[in-house]
Amino acid sequence: MQTLQEFTEKISRSISVKIAIIGFLILLLLIPGAMIQDMIRERQMTRDSVVQEVSDKWGRSQTISGPILALPYFEIQKNGDEEYTVSKTFYVLPETLDISGQMNPEIRYRGIYKVIVYQSHIHLSGSITLPEFGKYGISSEQIYWEKACLLTGISDLRGIQNEILLKLNNHTFSAESGIEYPGIASSGVTSKINPDPGAGSYTFSLDLSLNGSENLYFIPAGKTTNVTIQSPWTSPSFTGSFLPDHHEISESGFKANWNILDLNRNFPQFWDNQTFNMNDSFFGVNLLFAVDEYQKSMRSAKYAFMFIALTFLIFLFAEIINKKRIHSVQYLLVGFALLLFYSLLLSLSEQVGFNLAYVISAAAIVGLITVYSQSMFKSYKLTTITFSLLVTLYAFLFVILQMEDYSLLLGSIGLFVILGVVMYLSKRINWYGQINNAANQSN
Repeated sequence: MQTLQEFTEKISRSISVKIAIIGFLILLLLIPGAMIQDMIRERQMTRDSVVQEVSDKWGRSQTISGPILALPYFEIQKNGDEEYTVSKTFYVLPETLDISGQMNPEIRYRGIYKVIVYQSHIHLSGSITLPEFGKYGISSEQIYWEKACLLTGISDLRGIQNEILLKLNNHTFSAESGIEYPGIASSGVTSKINPDPGAGSYTFSLDLSLNGSENLYFIPAGKTTNVTIQSPWTSPSFTGSFLPDHHEISESGFKANWNILDLNRNFPQFWDNQTFNMNDSFFGVNLLFAVDEYQKSMRSAKYAFMFIALTFLIFLFAEIINKKRIHSVQYLLVGFALLLFYSLLLSLSEQVGFNLAYVISAAAIVGLITVYSQSMFKSYKLTTITFSLLVTLYAFLFVILQMEDYSLLLGSIGLFVILGVVMYLSKRINWYGQINNAANQSN
């Protein structure tokens, strides 16, 4: 009859029990793994709050719309025999709108965080052609020409660095802060122009010197809108409803050109006393850092389960094939070491950049686990195999993190190869046997 000690010893040497314990440890280690991902998100939120703080003082992301001609007019309506006057506004968008701009970026530091800000010099010019008002049931006499104005939307007025002077048919008009007709834009400037009703068309131009942060966007207000932006920044991201027709990116910076027609947007050239969401048609450029350490740290942390499972599998095979028993506490310590990699990676990447941080963190953790493996295995061969496999895993993850477009494909192929190797090695294992220690084997 088996004693309790013999039964306990048999259970401790059971492969099935060992696999169950390892599976439980992996699930247990997912808890600190999730905490690490929360820490990465928290650090990213702190970075974003710093960006917001600096942007509030320098100038936020800028969106420019217009200029748009606003013509107040009156309409006589009847209520039975009583007549009364209703004030309305007719909006006329530019026939042509040409925008050329230069963005000069700077990097501002707040503690360990970096913020991209820019100074921009933007020239807007074009022409405005009056419609046939009769088609809209309006006569020229109904229009308050003396109250006519041009509206230029600027999303953050704190970034304005110059006096804005609007030239209209060789006449110069100053701009006043605020949009007199807020349905056009949430903020901006208004130029009261008192145009000549008989002119029929007008040419305009104005210059803007704007401070902003990270993004510069435009609204295609013209019947034809042509925008050209250039900057010495080497890692732009073109975004919005329209991509550039032409762009060049080199070590000296970028240059991009958009050409947009009124048919490409979802608001008309003229409208009467209505409101359209022009911001849906925004387009422009984001100035990005070439490496976002938080995004890559988060992507690497999502592979924590795979790293823990594969590393534990390496140790399990070493136990079974080479008869080297490893205690569950030792598995747990190795798991904590693997999780420490992500904490090191995050903290170092904030100081020295992601790539160097990855090399330092991976070298530290691989070295730590290798030395610990030698104390467990007492075999240079098994230690060398463990070292080689860990280096391969971390090199594989690094390649995946660098290849954003093909990371899924490469990761799938890599996991397929790993599964094939595991299936091949598992042929040598007697799954119904036991894990014996070295003492038992020598008897």
